[in-house]
Amino acid sequence: MLRPSHLVTLREVCRTGSFALAARSLGYTASAVSQQMVLLEKDTGLVLFERGARGVRVTSAARRLMELSRRVLADLDDLGHEVRELASGSSGRLRLGSFPTASVRLVPTALSRFTHRYPRAQIFLEEGEPDELIHMLVEGSLDLAIVYEYALVPQRWPDGIAEHDLLKEDLLLLRLGDKEPDRPPELSTLAGERWITSREGTGGALSLTRLCAEAGFTPTVAFRSNNYDVVRHLVAAGLGVAIVPALSHVHDDRILATSLESASACRRVVALHREANSNPLLDDALTTLRDVVRTRVHLKI
Repeated sequence: MLRPSHLVTLREVCRTGSFALAARSLGYTASAVSQQMVLLEKDTGLVLFERGARGVRVTSAARRLMELSRRVLADLDDLGHEVRELASGSSGRLRLGSFPTASVRLVPTALSRFTHRYPRAQIFLEEGEPDELIHMLVEGSLDLAIVYEYALVPQRWPDGIAEHDLLKEDLLLLRLGDKEPDRPPELSTLAGERWITSREGTGGALSLTRLCAEAGFTPTVAFRSNNYDVVRHLVAAGLGVAIVPALSHVHDDRILATSLESASACRRVVALHREANSNPLLDDALTTLRDVVRTRVHLKI
């Protein structure tokens, strides 16, 4: 079988007409070039050079071999370039997972900046809740996952997972009204209200139950939805009050959105990846996400 490195050396000998000049160009010794050419003649069964006291002369067989191998060598050059780009992160693939509200507030700007820097990189986006994304991360179908953790619902990530803080957001109390109160309401004063929260067993629902327990009551949950637009419209319709993460809230003139005084009324947003993941795009993706948080999201960090 022909060795590509020998064809590369032959190309340089044909170009320079000399073993010594080819060796200087390739960073070899003249002896190494000569040995490669002997092996190439052996592999092909062709006489590639006329050797004499004054040097070597390239034969017509060698020139024909060069013509036949031109396309192969061009493909090898392209392959080398692609490999260098892959190693540097100029190209390649990044598989990102995100939960829905981060997909709205963080991901589009981050991906816009990232793809501008790496136009040849392939970016895949998967959306899901933290448990789903972490499973995909562990099994290797994601490189990076953006997930959340409520202060009152702490998480333990699987072994081998690295964590990077992105932001800390307040939880907001949503209720009907158009005038800001002088100070945040005591949660205990809302014990008799109907509550709107996310699906039973989710981090948001558990956080609400535990916040209310701290205030000395069990909330009466009237409606559940994992869609924060639905939650906001239910509040605006006078059907109850809700506590939602700041990242999910959109201003609505019908609704008062106020932070709670409890230190437990917050949520962390973090980026996770496998510690063993060597994807060269990973570090820059994390840097881009942090930059977006600093410049575009006006939340407590």
